[in-house]
Amino acid sequence: MDPHSSGRTARSLETLHAMCYFVPEVEEEITALGVRRGRGAYFAGRSAAMGRVGPGPVAATFYVFSPSLVAHFVPACWEAAAPEDVLVARLRGVDAAYRRLLGDDVLASPEMAEAAALARTAAEACTPEGRALYAAHADLAWPEEPHLALFHALTLVREHRGDGHVATLLSHGLSGLESLVTHTATGTGFTVPAAQATRGYSGEEWEACAADLHRRGLLEADGALSEQGRALRTAVETATDEAGHAPWAALGDEGADRLRTLGRPWVKQMVAGGVFPAGVLA
Repeated sequence: MDPHSSGRTARSLETLHAMCYFVPEVEEEITALGVRRGRGAYFAGRSAAMGRVGPGPVAATFYVFSPSLVAHFVPACWEAAAPEDVLVARLRGVDAAYRRLLGDDVLASPEMAEAAALARTAAEACTPEGRALYAAHADLAWPEEPHLALFHALTLVREHRGDGHVATLLSHGLSGLESLVTHTATGTGFTVPAAQATRGYSGEEWEACAADLHRRGLLEADGALSEQGRALRTAVETATDEAGHAPWAALGDEGADRLRTLGRPWVKQMVAGGVFPAGVLA
């Protein structure tokens, strides 16, 4: 399997992990502990694997979030709930959401067990060097139920790829905000309003960054990517695919194809179930 195919596989399965940041079940479980809603539940749920960390490690590993937004919620979240309790709550919420969106029959099916085994094979090929967020999640115990093992495996692969993506953005000279502005300019992923709201940047900060990127030749005057900007984003994605290649190479073409085939209808079912709110994704 080549790196581009690895990236395609990772992106095709992303929803089976990313749903945890949007479904109400996860937020309800975490906020029931006393953590604030919205970004508070998000930062707590995703960073809890690192323990009772301060805003610095969270801003560093999450990368594209405004450090001031992170500091508004971290470490306040740990005053409300212990990280280990947040982890249990997050998994409880994922379980409830999977059951609502896919149904108990799918969760108990041999296909789900097969997908979990394939995803675990991929995840166990990841290595921790230089990948702090992945390494923290890799220290967690594997869930026993197949659908939760699938979620955990895809979380490991996602954070492994994400850590590599951060390193790639740094090596290509893009700050967190610059990465976000150029990514939305591709027309994929978050819309600009959703990116600004969820990542904590003001309109003024966004416009100043866009103006600087225009001066550097990466954006056109209308905010679209220039030819140089498109080349840079392509280089970033190519390098990210290469950095995240190991888990899918371990699975091989046949295994990756089978996992995509198994996961495709579940992804479609989650999307049809409204897992992503309107106006968030382009």
